[in-house]
Amino acid sequence: MTVQDVDQVSFAEEWERWHRTHEQALANPHGFLAITSLRWLSPEPTRFEDAPGAWSSGPEGVVVELADGEELTIDGTAVHGRYVFGAIAERASLYAGYGDAVIEIAKRGGHNIVRPRHPGNPLRTDFTHTPAYAPDPHWVRPGRYLPFDEPRAITVGAVAEGLEHVYDAPGQVEFELEGETFQLTAFNGKRPGALMVLLTDATSGVTTYAANRSLQIDAPDQTGRVTLDFNRATNLPCAYTDLATCPLPPTENRLPVAIEAGEKLPLERGGRP
Repeated sequence: MTVQDVDQVSFAEEWERWHRTHEQALANPHGFLAITSLRWLSPEPTRFEDAPGAWSSGPEGVVVELADGEELTIDGTAVHGRYVFGAIAERASLYAGYGDAVIEIAKRGGHNIVRPRHPGNPLRTDFTHTPAYAPDPHWVRPGRYLPFDEPRAITVGAVAEGLEHVYDAPGQVEFELEGETFQLTAFNGKRPGALMVLLTDATSGVTTYAANRSLQIDAPDQTGRVTLDFNRATNLPCAYTDLATCPLPPTENRLPVAIEAGEKLPLERGGRP
């Protein structure tokens, strides 16, 4: 076995560990696969079959009115009767316990929502894995971070009809592929200084999910260099469930080339193993 073969084996093993961890998080008992409904709140208190209480959204923010015998657990404390969650920041979520379930209270696109998450939801219990392209070092591309003078507020559409998301974009990421140069608008990533891009490409709607995929990018080094590992392009929750409000990529992030790397169309959406 050559050094190149060993490196390829090590590369594949590292990717397998990463993807296994990623899928474990996806299939968490209270993860996105556990969501049983998506409720858009209004000023009128409304009861839902998969959550206790009557829920509403008004001047006080999100309010739940629990009937006798109904209970939620918030920060380890049992609450009864009327409870005011207050105003919720955009893209923030609060969580209340309900037996073995969790009730997510959130704001998306300026609207307050409730999403119950039940561990026994068949979408979660039936989940096995997500198909993906075989990891290939070819799809680890060097890139360059091009910061904007000031972060720009970028409005993008959503998989939920009529909904829009606004993200702060600190800059763009430039990379080359097959002799062409591309620039992707980047949003803030999960860690300080890290970046995230939403994208589609020529595989979208064919072997990968049509609406979007996401790629996390480590913080640029002091010279602005970054690495785009497309083997780690992942599906967003909307690839698995219609009960998500995922953002769509900016127009400039819709690549005309085929990125044959990363996660494919989930089995739940008709993908192939």
